Amino acid sequence: MRTRLLPLLIILMAAVLLALGVPLAVQVAAAEQQRVVIDRIDDMARFAALAQFVSEPVEGSDERQRILQTELESYNSVYGIKAGVFYRDDRALAKAPASWLLPEEGEGRQAFKEALLGRRSHDPPQVWPWQDGRVVVASPVVRDGDVVAVVVTDSPTGDMRSRTLRGWLLIGLGEAAAMLVAVGAAFRLTGWVLLPVRTLDAATHDIASGRMRSRVAASGGPPELRRLARSFNEMADNVEDVLEQQRAFVADASHQLRNPLAALLLRIELLALELPEGNAEIASVRTEGKRLAQVLDDLLDLALAEHVEPDLRLTDIGALAAERVASWSPYAEEQGVRLTLDGAAAITGWADPIALSSALDAVIDNALKFTPEGQEVRVTVGSDGAVATVVVADQGPGLTEQELERVGDRFWRSNRHQNIKGSGLGLSISRALLTAGGGSIGYGTNEPHGLRVTVTVPRTAPHA
Repeated sequence: MRTRLLPLLIILMAAVLLALGVPLAVQVAAAEQQRVVIDRIDDMARFAALAQFVSEPVEGSDERQRILQTELESYNSVYGIKAGVFYRDDRALAKAPASWLLPEEGEGRQAFKEALLGRRSHDPPQVWPWQDGRVVVASPVVRDGDVVAVVVTDSPTGDMRSRTLRGWLLIGLGEAAAMLVAVGAAFRLTGWVLLPVRTLDAATHDIASGRMRSRVAASGGPPELRRLARSFNEMADNVEDVLEQQRAFVADASHQLRNPLAALLLRIELLALELPEGNAEIASVRTEGKRLAQVLDDLLDLALAEHVEPDLRLTDIGALAAERVASWSPYAEEQGVRLTLDGAAAITGWADPIALSSALDAVIDNALKFTPEGQEVRVTVGSDGAVATVVVADQGPGLTEQELERVGDRFWRSNRHQNIKGSGLGLSISRALLTAGGGSIGYGTNEPHGLRVTVTVPRTAPHA
């Protein structure tokens, strides 16, 4: 979620900084050019004052013209700015450099025409740093209310564009610094906002994995998320209470039904003594009674498996699997089934040894039940990244794709295997035992036929 929220915030902040920075950069460029224009206006005012007394042949006008020409030449040599005083017919009263002529068209001609109307020319178009333009400004020379000549200056823009670039560089550095600060603030903001979400996600995963006591500390983040955390804790408390009541009911019902059922089975045995030996009806009743007793025992085991906290410890999975295979080997021999162990001899994982042993017992028992005589049940110990695995593969009839989706559900048994002894709770108990410790159990097809059950436990502490 952070990877989606953070780019959005960065794009918005970049847009805001650009919206502020671009007008500021334009203003800097305009201010630099305006300063050049004002300097030219001041210079032209001095030249116009000298030109007022030179425009007609009066006593001393030649000397004043020489002074004006000297001033224009000095001005041009020092600043590199073309300057001149021109009559209405474009004749030059004085100019520097001597080869400079008024342009026939363009900005220079437009400025000259505007000055002939008795007012200073308009500000020239903006010259940007990437343009090699010039700034032309013209001002009238007025005597007795009439425009007798025009002072024109043609300025290079290299220095102005350099100053504009320096101003833009400062703006860019400021924008970059502001962007870095904004990105840091966005990191802190998204972390502050999403921390309760991540905590809530972890707690939700814990509860989905069977750790019902996980809760969220409603102490950080925005008020809305704190309220959500408190609501989540209330929901988790209610769910835990409901599940606890369900487990207690199942355990109590199983426990309370065992005594009457035991008495009933005893009376059936006594009744069997009064009937002829091998009576089919009494044998059927005895079988169903024993099956009901097994169901009650399995229900009690399931309730305990869902209630007891696992005693997780670092366990040698290979040694534990070898122990369970050795325990089931005599029964496998009685059934005419080969029970073998393969894989690594020493692989450790975090598990409750008793719970894992019970889960392996249920899986191996299930495999031996459905494997025909003369076939093999193979137990393989290995590792897959962060988990240790125990794979139990049989060569029985297996399950269809639809049946694989339901295997492990409580009381579920395939319609094709209803005649096999069992309550339909063994694999559910195994799943409950494994899930409580951070493990899992999965089912698949064992080629060319049979069922492949994979038991996994983490190789690192689940709560590390």
